[in-house]
Amino acid sequence: MADFTSGFWDIYITVLTLLGIVGCGVLLWSQSIDKVRLPVGSNGPDATPDQAVTTGHVWDDDLTELNTPMPRWWMWLFYITIVFSLAYLALYPGLGSYAGKLGWKSSDAYREELQKAEAEYGPLFAGYLKQDLKVVAADPQAHVIGERLFMTYCAQCHGSDARGTKGFPNLTDKDWLYGGEPDVIKTTILQGRSGQMPPMAAALGSDKDVENVAHYVLSLSGATVDPIKTVFGRAKFGACAACHGADAHGNQALGAPNLTDKIWLYGGSTETIMETIRRGRSNTMPAFKDFLGEAKVHVLSAYVWSLSNEKLDVAHK
Repeated sequence: MADFTSGFWDIYITVLTLLGIVGCGVLLWSQSIDKVRLPVGSNGPDATPDQAVTTGHVWDDDLTELNTPMPRWWMWLFYITIVFSLAYLALYPGLGSYAGKLGWKSSDAYREELQKAEAEYGPLFAGYLKQDLKVVAADPQAHVIGERLFMTYCAQCHGSDARGTKGFPNLTDKDWLYGGEPDVIKTTILQGRSGQMPPMAAALGSDKDVENVAHYVLSLSGATVDPIKTVFGRAKFGACAACHGADAHGNQALGAPNLTDKIWLYGGSTETIMETIRRGRSNTMPAFKDFLGEAKVHVLSAYVWSLSNEKLDVAHK
């Protein structure tokens, strides 16, 4: 975007906009100054000088398209539109960096709306912030608010049902890369996460070794695999144990997934696991602390936690 910070672009946009408006006016004027007429006999044997010319297009034998100007009242509507656009551009921003006579800014209007919302709803969120996350999760009103926050800011990746999709985790089960406790979920939403699975093909040795390890990994969750390849893959799995653990149950401190269940972020086929081993994976969960603030994140975290904890210990109020 640095290429568009030059002052040239202000001039370019201003000139292009004004030329477009003036051009529309000139075209409108040129098409409305006079009627197009034909001499007698040039447009049919019965034509008179007072009859307008046709375009020559005829449909259904008797529907003829005439080449006549638009009604004057219609033309004036277009002229009024042009005048209105020039007045608007003089009062409001629209010509490059020109701020307009009124000095209106969309950013100021946005901040004003935020201030009104904060004055109205801030005390409500502040009250929830003082409560334990499990208590907030059991509150019906907080649950509805959290659901709306989720649909606005989280559903694009995790889905409206929170069951995720390829590369985006399911939030309704008990499988958590970094832990499923309410405080951990809140930390994830506040600070974001950056997960890295490095390419392991070089460390394993050959593509055959990659295939063997993939078979071994699948065997850990009870999948039907080649037993010979599984034996060779077990011998090579040591390169992966540093993150996933010797028992392959993962490491939540690192965000390394458990390989012994049947939950796969990118898919559980042999080909997909081999692709993961060869190329690695890189995932980013954005941080919402600065964007939403801790109070809103607190309510959102309680809602996310409730998705995988249907039976809450705290009774609904």
